[in-house]
Amino acid sequence: MVSISKNNQKQQLLSKIATNDGHGENSPYFDGWKAYANNPFHLTDNPTGVIQMGLAENQLCFDLIQEWVVNNPKASICTVEGAENFQDIAIFQDYHGLPEFRQAVARFMEKVRGDRVTFDPNRIVMSGGATGAHEMLAFCLADPGDAFLVPTPYYPGFDRDLRWRTGVQLFPVVCESCNDFKVTTKALEEAYEKAQQSNIKIKGLLINNPSNPLGTLLDKDTLRDIVTFINSKNIHLVCDEIYAATVFDQPRFISVSEIVEDMIECNKDLIHIVYSLSKDLGFPGFRVGIVYSYNDTVVNIARKMSSFGLVSAQTQHLLASMLSDEVFIDKFIAESSERLGERQGMFTKGLAEVGISTLKSNAGLFFWMDLRRLLKEATFDSELELWRIIINEVKLNVSPGCSFHCSEPGWFRVCFANMDDETMRIALKRISYFVLQPKGLNNIAAIKKQCSRRKLQISLSFRRLDHEFMNSPAHSPMNSPLVRT
Repeated sequence: MVSISKNNQKQQLLSKIATNDGHGENSPYFDGWKAYANNPFHLTDNPTGVIQMGLAENQLCFDLIQEWVVNNPKASICTVEGAENFQDIAIFQDYHGLPEFRQAVARFMEKVRGDRVTFDPNRIVMSGGATGAHEMLAFCLADPGDAFLVPTPYYPGFDRDLRWRTGVQLFPVVCESCNDFKVTTKALEEAYEKAQQSNIKIKGLLINNPSNPLGTLLDKDTLRDIVTFINSKNIHLVCDEIYAATVFDQPRFISVSEIVEDMIECNKDLIHIVYSLSKDLGFPGFRVGIVYSYNDTVVNIARKMSSFGLVSAQTQHLLASMLSDEVFIDKFIAESSERLGERQGMFTKGLAEVGISTLKSNAGLFFWMDLRRLLKEATFDSELELWRIIINEVKLNVSPGCSFHCSEPGWFRVCFANMDDETMRIALKRISYFVLQPKGLNNIAAIKKQCSRRKLQISLSFRRLDHEFMNSPAHSPMNSPLVRT
């Protein structure tokens, strides 16, 4: 009681916005990260630890990046070859950004979209990652208490990015598995009407294309319907396109920028794009976020707000050089797409071999795994019960659908591009072993009870599996005796 009282007293000395729970750290999504941080898997140092499959990072092409950095030492001001530019870059503080950086980013965005559209470098506004870009737009477009429509399931970080410090609300547009979670005009109209009935002022619609967590794309007709919808309601459209270059199979990615160029009746002042280099290039640590708005006023006020989250001039200098190397960029985009496709295909095929299905997808650094038939009952409590077994016993950090505001229990997001091949194969073995346990598909309650009684035995089983893999020749998970069974 005393410690609680002291804690309350300390919080009273601080602001409400700093001490509320708006960051969303109490979500299972972030709890999974904590479980990994407390017991991280390592091939040799901790082979029975938790494998991180809840973090959407693109680590499959760092060999190409490292090769470019070695071959282009002048791109960095921290090398002998590039030191002559140190002073100019070190004192640069214009919040418009280096002109060559904005030009290079605009050109890269065009390449990623197949050179079907052009982007004006003068509309490029920097921010501290996509997180900063989303918050910046929320500040520009809405007042506290206003809301954005967001199709479900959606990235859990949106609750933090758009709501925490702005006071803006997110209002769900319920999408369902019966049509592969497609965004329909009917669902948009129903959500808008519910918000109106609740006296909630809708200021915009936020879409994620390609989708996180689904790994799917919005087709041209759906995008046209969305643009028509926001124009009819006179609300903003924020298009998160940070996974645009992760498409690895047909159909191709279609940006909202292509749609608005063809729709003469569209009010472009309502259209805004969020982009980043965190996913397409795999640079989350560089904190490069971009707001591209067709609205002149938004560009101007966002640029002023960007003073609170600029990209360092050193980072801009390096990336301007890298992104301007079109031969390298063409090679990187093609190779990244191929490697992502191979990894996703290997993983989903391995799961299919043991009866686990996934939503058909062709983009992103993750897929949407269907474990509905493993649930004790069709509830979110059962989903979390299953998730706890997977993370605590199977030692895999996959993210439960409820943390993505999914309307149906039993779906999980699995990230596949943030690990090496050996770790991926071990992860596949672990989940295969779990699913193929006696009664594994029909009685989760029995499995949980068995796990509680025999934690040591299960731990030793996984340790033996991992040891067998580490000491066997490299092979496809399709050849695993567990999978063959």
